[in-house]
Amino acid sequence: MSRHKIFDMPFARIYPEYVKKVERKDHTVDELHTVLTWLTGYSDDGIADAVADERTLEQFFASAPAMNDHTDLITGVICGVRVEEIEDPLMQQIRWMDKLVDEVARGKRMASILRAPKA
Repeated sequence: MSRHKIFDMPFARIYPEYVKKVERKDHTVDELHTVLTWLTGYSDDGIADAVADERTLEQFFASAPAMNDHTDLITGVICGVRVEEIEDPLMQQIRWMDKLVDEVARGKRMASILRAPKA
């Protein structure tokens, strides 16, 4: 299978689209950063660095400080595909991020977006 072109897309290209998406739905950059931090472990400064140095999505995820241990709890459909069934690990990470940003934009409660295992 050939390499997907989204892997080489700069995070700096997709990040402003995420910002527009959440702000258009009356949500904040802070909420966006909360889900990005939950997913990847990046701080606000780390996110800013990823935008500034134009690292690719592949590099963004490869250098993520701490991918969340509960990403297996992210389920649902994004771009017509169930995220839990995506076989390519990098594509799955990208779609997890898309899914979380969509949930922020839709106004889902942050406690539900930031999945935690049942006690």
